[in-house]
Amino acid sequence: MDICVVGAGYVGLVTSACLAFLGNQVTAVEVNPGKLENLKKGDVPFFEPHLTDFVKNCLESGSLKFTADLDTGVKNAEVIFICVGTPPLANGESDLSQVMTVARGIGGALDNKRRRVIVNKSTVPVGSGNWVEMLVNQGVQTVQPVPARSSRSEAPSFSVVSNPEFLREGSAIADSFYPDRIVVGSVDEASIDLMRKLYNQILTQDFEPPECAPRPKGLEHVPFVLTDLASAELIKYSANAFLAMKISFANEVAGLCEKVGADIKQVTRGIGLDLRIGSPFLNAGVGWGGSCFGKDIQALMQVAREYHYPTHLLEATIKVNEHQRLVVIQKLQDELKIIKGRTVGLMGLSFKPNTDDLRDAPSLGIARQLIKMGVLVKVYDPVAMDICKTMHTDLDVQYATDLVDLATDCDALVVVTEWDEFKRANWREVSRVMRWPLVIDGRNVLQEDDITSHGMTYRGIGR
Repeated sequence: MDICVVGAGYVGLVTSACLAFLGNQVTAVEVNPGKLENLKKGDVPFFEPHLTDFVKNCLESGSLKFTADLDTGVKNAEVIFICVGTPPLANGESDLSQVMTVARGIGGALDNKRRRVIVNKSTVPVGSGNWVEMLVNQGVQTVQPVPARSSRSEAPSFSVVSNPEFLREGSAIADSFYPDRIVVGSVDEASIDLMRKLYNQILTQDFEPPECAPRPKGLEHVPFVLTDLASAELIKYSANAFLAMKISFANEVAGLCEKVGADIKQVTRGIGLDLRIGSPFLNAGVGWGGSCFGKDIQALMQVAREYHYPTHLLEATIKVNEHQRLVVIQKLQDELKIIKGRTVGLMGLSFKPNTDDLRDAPSLGIARQLIKMGVLVKVYDPVAMDICKTMHTDLDVQYATDLVDLATDCDALVVVTEWDEFKRANWREVSRVMRWPLVIDGRNVLQEDDITSHGMTYRGIGR
């Protein structure tokens, strides 16, 4: 099948490469000149495990190509994916300016040689499907106005569907091939049939898995969830809001655990075994971050405000998360008493492991608050330091070369990102170079005995 993917950011690039791997002919449209030239050489502009080699293989096979020419990509395609960014505005709304530009551009590039399905894969507010259809029609009219109703049969034929993405940074390739579900929002039978055909190999798991993403044992099929447009759009926001709420719930209970002498790890294990609840996303720590949770909750709340509908749970989810980022600072004060003039090392910068994404990363807020309190902050992250130096030039921190360098002369270390490297740390060596052997485990991922056996003080969250 001929596919056009507009936008070669995180979602667009992963989508393009995975569809190309399955045998489709994919044209990815990217208008940023520097980024485009790098992509043509197979250089991926962000860190995602295995994606660089995966993209290069697709380029070499000829199934994937990059271009800045939207017209050519649209005219050759049966299915057109909109995968541009929708960053948050100051009031919580999603910035849809890129979607607007692309939708009108697609309309201007359409012809009547074949019927197209235009797929909204960008995370957009409820009602955006109808809005995108209107914008595409505006683009059509600017190029080939239809003067009379009798001539409408000659106008380009298209349908807009919603197909939200559920990719997790750090496991995007596997999530593309082995998703929990594929959601398609549409009431147009022809479009539904085409989308089902496009995803059939994934739905039936009838493909040879790539070496970098082996098929999970026992997976034989993937659910195909068919909804109307509005429901598909709401599914994406609601899923992320619920996952964030589970984390905030665990963090709130963690605070209570510390008051009564309970252990949050034992508590969440006990409640997570209840099949009605489940254990994923019940991990207490310094709170959630990243590009999705906060943005999607704020956008969902903004939609609710437009309809004068209260969102008490969502507001509480954000409030608990904001408070949680200060918990490690309180623990530093409890242990060190005076932290002004101290040196604290942050273990990790990215909001989660296996990515270099710093958007809404807890590390940045913690670092800035510590600096404000007169602390010398050192940081170390396996992959995110270069991007931090580039994007956050105002962040007055010292960058370490490895974990031992980070620990040298520190009064405390704080685990902010649960990288595997930190779980395997040589604590004997780390303890020898620290000025005050204190470890605050902001993700509850370290083994307390490994820390204390070398004369160090361990403090977790809710433990």
